[in-house]
Amino acid sequence: MTRGLQIPPQDLQFQFLRAAGPGGQNVNKVESAVQLRFDLRGTRSLPERTKARLRVLAGSRLTADGSVLIAARNHRTQVANRREALRRLADLIERASVEPKKRVATRPTGGSRRERLDGKRRRQHVKRLRGPVGEE
Repeated sequence: MTRGLQIPPQDLQFQFLRAAGPGGQNVNKVESAVQLRFDLRGTRSLPERTKARLRVLAGSRLTADGSVLIAARNHRTQVANRREALRRLADLIERASVEPKKRVATRPTGGSRRERLDGKRRRQHVKRLRGPVGEE
C-alpha cells in the first residue's frame, strides 16, 4: 500500500451508501459513496509509534472505538470512490510513518547578541528623547 507496507484486508471494512453530488438520477439509485473503516487499534501491520502519530493526524476521523473513518463521495462510481478512500488512507499512513526530526537547541551567535543589544540601546535613546522639552 505505502512504501512496501501492506495493510491486511481484515483491518479494512468498506460500507457503501448513496451519495449526494454528481450523478443525476443515478444518485438516487446507486450506492456509490464509500466509507472506509480502518481498524487502527487492532491492526498489527503498523508500529506503535506510527499508530500514535496516526491517531493525532486522523483528528475528527478517529472514532470512539479506535478506527479511522474515511468517506469518499466525489466520484460517480463506487470503484473510483473506493480507490480514492484507499489513496487517502495510504497518504495518512505515509505522513504518520515519517518520524519528526528532533529539534537541536542552538545558542545565538556573538554577533546576533551584540546586534540585539545595539538595537535595544538605539530604541532606549529614541524613547529618552521623547521626554518633556526643557526651557532655555
